[in-house]
Amino acid sequence: MTNALTPIGTLHSPFREKFGIPRQPGLAPHALSRLVLDVPYASPECLEGLSGFSHIWLIFIFHGSQEQGWKPRVRPPRLGGNERLGVFATRTMFRPNPLGLSLVELVGIVDGPQGKELVLRGADLLDGTPILDIKPYLPYVEALPDARAGFAPEAPALLPVQWTPEARTQAATLALDADLLALIDEVLAQDPRPAYADDPMREYGVRLDDVNVRFVVTPAAATVLTIMPA
Repeated sequence: MTNALTPIGTLHSPFREKFGIPRQPGLAPHALSRLVLDVPYASPECLEGLSGFSHIWLIFIFHGSQEQGWKPRVRPPRLGGNERLGVFATRTMFRPNPLGLSLVELVGIVDGPQGKELVLRGADLLDGTPILDIKPYLPYVEALPDARAGFAPEAPALLPVQWTPEARTQAATLALDADLLALIDEVLAQDPRPAYADDPMREYGVRLDDVNVRFVVTPAAATVLTIMPA
C-alpha cells in the first residue's frame, strides 16, 4: 500500500489561466514565479545546499485539469491537433496520474511570512499549482544533446510580436515592469491559440499577472491590441 502524496508547497506564477501557458518550461524565461513552501518544508534545513544549483526539477499536480480524467490517445499541439499519439508519448496533462515534471531556473531563496521561499524563472505552471517535490538538476547526466526527441526534435518556430500604439500607451500608463512586458512578447510569439485556430480576424485575450492582453495572430506576426487591468 502506497502513502498518499502531500504537496510541499504552492507555486504562484503570472499564468492565471491555462490559456497562454507555454507548452514547455524555459520557453518564457521572463516568467517569474515564487514557490511558497509549507511548514515544515520551509525550513533552512530542508534547503541546505540547494543554492549551489542553478536549475531544479519541480514535480507537480495538474490541478487545473485532473477532474477531467485521462485519455489513452491525445492530440499534441505540436502536430497541429490533427494527429493522435499515445498518452505516454506526450506531455499531456490528461494522464492516468495527474503528475507533471518541469525544469526551472532557481533565481534565489528568500524569506517569506512562513519561512523560506524559492524565486524561480521559466516555469510553465498555472498559478496555484501544488508542488510535490523538488530535485536538483544535474547537467552531466540529464543534458543529452544526442537523444532522440520523437515528434518534437527542435524548438517551435516563433512569431514576431508587434504592439499597437494604443497598447504601448496603456502599458506605460499601467507602469508595467520590463519582465512582464518581455513575458507578453514571449507568450504571444509561441502562438497560444488552439491548434485548429486559423482566423486572423479573431481577437483573443490572455491574462498574465494582473493584466488582460488582447491580441490577434496572422501568419506573419502576433499583434498586441490592448492591455487592461484584470
